[in-house]
Amino acid sequence: MKRWLWIGLGLSGLVASGCGTEVPPGGDILPQACPGTAEAALPAPAVSALRTDTADGVIITYKPKVSASALAASADIVKAVEREGGTVLRRVPTLNMVAARLSPEALTTLKLNPDVLSVTPNRRVYAMGLPTPPPLVSWQGTLIPQGSVGEYTDGLKLVQAPQVWDANSDGVIDPGAPTGEGVKVCVIDSGWDSKHPELMGAFVKGKDFVDNDDDPSDQTVSQGVVTVGGGHGTHVSATILAQFGAGSGGRVGPGQDPNGVVGVAPGASLLVARVLDTEGGGSTVDVIAAVEWCHEQGAQVASLSLGAPDPSETEQAMFDKVWDGGKGMLSVAASGNDGKKGVAYPAGYLPSVMAVGAVDLKGEYAPFSQFGQELSVVAPGVNVLSATVLGAAALSSVDVGSAPVTSSPLTYTAQGTYTGRLVNCGLGADRAACGEQATCEGFVAYVDRGDLFFEEKARNVIQAGARAVIIGNNVAEDGDGTFTLGSANSHWVPTVSVSMASGAALKQLEGREVTVTTTGLDYQRESGTSMATPHVSGVAALVFSARPDLSAAHVRAVLEKTALDDKATPGVDDKYGHGLVQAAKAVELARTLPQGGGPLPLP
Repeated sequence: MKRWLWIGLGLSGLVASGCGTEVPPGGDILPQACPGTAEAALPAPAVSALRTDTADGVIITYKPKVSASALAASADIVKAVEREGGTVLRRVPTLNMVAARLSPEALTTLKLNPDVLSVTPNRRVYAMGLPTPPPLVSWQGTLIPQGSVGEYTDGLKLVQAPQVWDANSDGVIDPGAPTGEGVKVCVIDSGWDSKHPELMGAFVKGKDFVDNDDDPSDQTVSQGVVTVGGGHGTHVSATILAQFGAGSGGRVGPGQDPNGVVGVAPGASLLVARVLDTEGGGSTVDVIAAVEWCHEQGAQVASLSLGAPDPSETEQAMFDKVWDGGKGMLSVAASGNDGKKGVAYPAGYLPSVMAVGAVDLKGEYAPFSQFGQELSVVAPGVNVLSATVLGAAALSSVDVGSAPVTSSPLTYTAQGTYTGRLVNCGLGADRAACGEQATCEGFVAYVDRGDLFFEEKARNVIQAGARAVIIGNNVAEDGDGTFTLGSANSHWVPTVSVSMASGAALKQLEGREVTVTTTGLDYQRESGTSMATPHVSGVAALVFSARPDLSAAHVRAVLEKTALDDKATPGVDDKYGHGLVQAAKAVELARTLPQGGGPLPLP
């Protein structure tokens, strides 16, 4: 038991036994952090990825000069920015654009420059996933022709993908069937886990527009500290082209196939353009640059499970450029997760981008899915199983004696097993919250949900000596919840959440021995229009694979014409668009079109 003995009358004379004391700025006396849990070693309080800033500098569009090359004209505007004391963030000379950060005064002066056509916000874009319940070429990998039908996820079957390349459902790729082979799909997202076996064989090339290098890993290294992202890009990529039979030996959840999962187009080639940071946010100019890069690399499909609530003229100009009147690259983007009318952007740029909404695994409209007349098609976006960063997903268990308690692991929790005394730490507001029952020798902290970020609660009780943390929900309808510690950190301990009812019962068992276990997984279920989008991108790759002579406009028209209409509101409507995308029907129709596609098939 931790005990404190106060000696002397003034604060300067206070001495404590046990773990020592600290006087924080507010003046309250706190026990000193246990050894090895220093404040500097733990992450700072998180800021939500959906923060309110909408721009990171501005995008300047300038007049092209007839007598100068695009690069020379770009250099002139860069000089103008630097004369005003600004910082150039990125150049896109093909569209006469420069992204820069300037003071308000410098920006006012620059707008008066006769060579400047417009100045628009370099607005923030965000991943469209919900919190967890991540020119023709020869294919670069070695497609494993045989796997297991257990790899066919519910979402995969809902969009008819196995019917295209495994018509008799025997777990073997049918000879000559279109698998996406010969098609490059560019995933513009948070990067990927280069070690995940589901993706390694398909990877061709990548570029990181966040860290400005050629390693698009879903992580950032700063001052020697590695921060790992949430696996959003890995989840999206694997939905498109996870490899048949490649996940053998991976860590899967109960009831899941030991081979992992297979993607909609397992023969496609993967390009990775990282534009989202480890908090799930990015900038408009990085998306613009990534779209151009994907097109330059010969991608026929770009998949964007991201967006912003407002349009950007400069961003739309790039999507229109690579669309090239329907002859170029097909861009597929998430409609958004606010459940309101009006889709996010770039999904809303017609006709150069296909807007994708979400349905559940029964094909019913998902209430979070944004809708509107811009919506093209829908696809599975609820509880979609796919790969994630290795070990990032987890299973958890809580046992009091022989009685198990249902729980969910927090995202980024440490993995392991710990048994210790249960201590009620209230809201975990500071290191003193656990009282004298806390000891640096270790205990299991019970913490109620509320007031603080989960990582703040965890930090406080870990510094008081907790070796495992249980967070009790305060909303009965949410069950054991789906929560996150904000970011990966080596100082986290096994951390789980339990339902409101289980939390109330656990508080009555304070002092009992409790065992908390968390185990890492390489696959997880996620929801959002982010998860629906790659299903459509994969189906587009299958159609391109079956008919490489078709244009992007033809493929879009084929996907829309063959989509499964919802029964509630027949015909094209705001919530389902043309309907649920159907791979087998799309490939079948594509094969009937004349060479070059002919007239576009009418919806």
